Amino acid sequence: MKPLKTAILGCGGFARRHAQVLQQLPTEVQLVACCDRNAWKAQELSAQYSVGQAQVFTDHTRMLEATDLDILIVCLPPYGHTDEVEQAAQRGIHLLIEKPIALSRDKAWQMVEASEKAGIKTQVGFMYRFGEALEYLRTLDSGPIGLFSARYFCNALHAPWWRDKEKSGGQLVEQVIHMFDLMRYLMGEPVTVYAKQANLFHQQTPGYTVEDVSATIATFPNGSLGVVYASNGAIPGQWIKDFKLVAQNLTAEFGDTNQARFFFTAQPGVPTQTIESSRDLYLAQLQDLIQAIRSGGPTRTPLREGAKSLELVLAARQSAESGAEVRLA
Repeated sequence: MKPLKTAILGCGGFARRHAQVLQQLPTEVQLVACCDRNAWKAQELSAQYSVGQAQVFTDHTRMLEATDLDILIVCLPPYGHTDEVEQAAQRGIHLLIEKPIALSRDKAWQMVEASEKAGIKTQVGFMYRFGEALEYLRTLDSGPIGLFSARYFCNALHAPWWRDKEKSGGQLVEQVIHMFDLMRYLMGEPVTVYAKQANLFHQQTPGYTVEDVSATIATFPNGSLGVVYASNGAIPGQWIKDFKLVAQNLTAEFGDTNQARFFFTAQPGVPTQTIESSRDLYLAQLQDLIQAIRSGGPTRTPLREGAKSLELVLAARQSAESGAEVRLA
C-alpha cells in the first residue's frame, strides 16, 4: 500500500511532535504539506521533517485544493478553528485534531455532523486513552468504579493566547480536559457537575485571565463520583497528571496511563500488579487512525468523543461561573 498523504495545519510546537511520529512510519504516512499563517513556521517544519519536500501554504483552503490528501492533522489553538474540518470532510480527508476541538458546543457538534455525514475517520488528540496501563485496566473485572480522583498540576505562563480565557477557554478547557476525558472513558457520562475555580497567583500577570486553581466533582447515574482538581501554580518544570480510582474489585494508582499499580482488593491477601510502559502515545493514536482508515473500523476517539468531553468541561466552567451545580442532558 502507498503511504497516506498527510498535511499538518498549524505548525507550532505540537506540530513538531506529530511530525516526529510521521517520520517513524515512513511506509504508512508521508508528510506532503505544511500550512500556517506564518509562512516561516511552515517552511521550517517542512525543512526539518521532510527535507523541504512538503509543500508550504499559508491558507488551508488553498492547501486542500492543491493537494490530494488522505489525512489532515489539525494543530490549531482552540480559537483558531474556522472551517477546516468541514472542508476536509467534504473532500473525504480523514482527520487527527488536537483537543479541545472547539471553544463552543455548537462549533464542536457542527464538526461532528460534517465528519459523520462524510463518513471520514477522525481521531481527537486524547492520547492518554492509549496508555498501556489504562488498556490493562480495561481488561480486568474491576466491577463498578465508585470513585475517580485526578489532578493536573503545572506552573508555566504558556503562550500569550493560552493566558487569555477568550482564546483558550481556560485551564480546564485547554489542558485539564484530558482528565475529564479519561473519567468519561472509564465511567461513562455523568449526570451533574459542580465546580469552583479562581485566579489566585497570576492576578498581576498582564493578560492572564484564566483560572490557576480549580476543583470539580461529577456525579454519575449510579451515585459514583469523579473528582478533578488542577492548578497552574504548582511546581515549575513539572507536569503532574496522575489519578486514582476505587472500584468494587480493585483500587488503582496511575502515575500516568502508562504507569500504574493495581491492588486486587476482592482477592485474599490483596495481590498487586504493576504496569510500567514507555509506549509513545502519539504514535499509538496515529497508528489507530491509520488502522481505521485501512480497515474501515472505528477509531478510539472520534470527533463525537471530543465534543462530549468538551461539553463536560464547558459545564464545569458554567458551574464555576454561576456557583450552581449543572445538570447534564
